[in-house]
Amino acid sequence: MLHLIDPDRLQALTMVALHVILILALALVATLVIKKLLRKMKIHLLEKSGFADGLTDEESKRAETLTRLIRKAVLIGLWIIVALIILKELGVEIAPILAGAGILGLAVGFGAQNLVRDVISGFFFILEDQVRVGDVAVVNGTGGLVEQINFRTIVLRDLEGVVHVFPNGTVTSLSNMSKTWSGYVFNLGVAYKEDTDQVVGVIREVGEGLQRDETYGPLIIEPVEIFGVDKLDNS
Repeated sequence: MLHLIDPDRLQALTMVALHVILILALALVATLVIKKLLRKMKIHLLEKSGFADGLTDEESKRAETLTRLIRKAVLIGLWIIVALIILKELGVEIAPILAGAGILGLAVGFGAQNLVRDVISGFFFILEDQVRVGDVAVVNGTGGLVEQINFRTIVLRDLEGVVHVFPNGTVTSLSNMSKTWSGYVFNLGVAYKEDTDQVVGVIREVGEGLQRDETYGPLIIEPVEIFGVDKLDNS
């Protein structure tokens, strides 16, 4: 009887295939467990914030951004380990790979200090609740909507639609204009002949009308605050 593959060889290949399948299955299970744990962590962050409903936009944005960054880092590390284990099962010597990775990591560490700084700064932006996706912020003098917070960069889109990308390590000033609440300052010009008390009364009436409005009322958290006459202009 002709054997195309030696029985011992076939058995060894079968065992290797079974080991690889088992490793992949365990990796998939670990991925599902990690995602579930991160979902629980997100819920815990919402509950810890002190809001009874746990569904506030502010805390939800922070929890979503933080869990997304952690998930990305953990899953990348997990699948790198899985790839090394599978290579070892296939008979590939991984010691030189690990040694080469160590040397490469050392070289990259010296040459990519800015990259490491950007990653660490970005993580602490989220951990310290400085800025989140969906906030309106001014970064290094440029204002816009925060569309992305990545490991390395913050992405803003300004009112003209221009996308600005800032490496996290280069952010020297960051002003969050919509954390918890935001305000808008109106400078209203009034003619000298007008009665300022009457003008203030009209402004209050408009503000109260807006608060009673079905569309704008829920968005206004406090009545209009009037500072009074601020300066005297030419007219």
